Amino acid sequence: MNQLIKNIALTLLVTLTATTAMAADPLPKKESALDLDALLKQLEQGQFQQTKQNTQREKDFAQQRAQQDQMLRDAGKQRDNALNTSETLETQFEENEFKLGDLNDALTKRLGSLKELFGVLQQVAGDTKSKFFNSVISAQIPNRAQFLDQMAQSMGSSSKLASIDEIERVWFEMQREMTESGKVTRFNTDVVEAGGAKVSKEVVRVGTFALIADGKYLDYEGATHSLGELIRQPAGRYTNSAQALQASSGELVEFGLDPTGGSILKLLVQAPSLKERVEQGGLVGYIILIVGALGLLLALERLFTLTVIKAKVNKQLKSDKFTANNPLGRVMQVRDKYPHADTESLELHLTEAILGEIPKLSRNLTMIKIISVVAPLMGLLGTVTGMINTFQAITLFGTGDPKLMAGGISTALVTTVLGLVVAIPMTLLYAMLNTRSKDVVFILQEQASGVIAQRAERMETSSTPNA
Repeated sequence: MNQLIKNIALTLLVTLTATTAMAADPLPKKESALDLDALLKQLEQGQFQQTKQNTQREKDFAQQRAQQDQMLRDAGKQRDNALNTSETLETQFEENEFKLGDLNDALTKRLGSLKELFGVLQQVAGDTKSKFFNSVISAQIPNRAQFLDQMAQSMGSSSKLASIDEIERVWFEMQREMTESGKVTRFNTDVVEAGGAKVSKEVVRVGTFALIADGKYLDYEGATHSLGELIRQPAGRYTNSAQALQASSGELVEFGLDPTGGSILKLLVQAPSLKERVEQGGLVGYIILIVGALGLLLALERLFTLTVIKAKVNKQLKSDKFTANNPLGRVMQVRDKYPHADTESLELHLTEAILGEIPKLSRNLTMIKIISVVAPLMGLLGTVTGMINTFQAITLFGTGDPKLMAGGISTALVTTVLGLVVAIPMTLLYAMLNTRSKDVVFILQEQASGVIAQRAERMETSSTPNA
């Protein structure tokens, strides 16, 4: 079998040598060809070199195998040692478990009712820590919750019991919280202004309810132990009370505080202002306001003019000298202009004069009336537009998120309100101004009727003797 393998190897070696020779010299020359004896000699030399290399390799492999066997024996010893150590540790662990159980049982028996006491103490410490964390008093007295947190964690993670000093300190902190909740105190600390700058200011603390500085309400952030001005302050009456409190030197003042600890205040400052509500009306809302402003200007002009005219007419009623600076005087001057006219002619002239005064008295009243009618119609237009936007939002996004529909609903409601706000005073102003204008016209008609009656009596008296 070995001889067969050698013969196959020699054949492959001959083939490989021939292939190498052909690749090196594709055009072999007859002069360089070797005879069979030379080729056999080359093969014998190559076989000898290969045998020498194989022998060296076998020697190296035998050395490495001995090393690996030694390493395997060492690893086996280490494994055996580790197993022995593991068994020893497991036995010791089980023994310690039994001992620990016995000690815990002994501790439980010795504690008795004190175990419940320390459990309640741990719970109270945890609850008080959460209260101190968000209390505005911590802005003046910081790091109160840190001690309670450490004590609660220590008692919860181990069997360590609280000492008398720690129990007394818990009682002290709770008592101090109750005491400070009934005080109004002042202290200096850093305050983050609405613009982002940190400035040291005098802060007034009202119990556990509010913090103010420079007449503005502050917000206490327990996570960062920092004070900051509310970006949006509540309505003016609340800030006025805050300014009065900070300027107070001991006297009683009215002050708006939040008994919930800031929840209501945060909701209050989120309420939109008058400007923001008007902006919710959109383009239609601005048009309604412009039209309302125009109507108000016209109404004020008419109110001032009719008031002056009414005063001049009343003054003219008390005077026998007629002037042209008032409607009554101009109408009465017509009588003097036609002293010999008959009753019918004088009546026509007076009627003409009165009709000439009426446009001056009723000027722009029609425009005010139109505005009072158009304003609610424009509000209805804004309502329809807002509802269209709402239904478009529902079509695109569904009804899952009410905020998507809030914009259209706000536009619908705000424009309706603006239309009514403009229409109601415009209607009242039109009624008042129209009444004043008619009062002056009635005076003119009354005085003209008196003039005609006097002329008729005079003409009748003058015609009686001739009869």
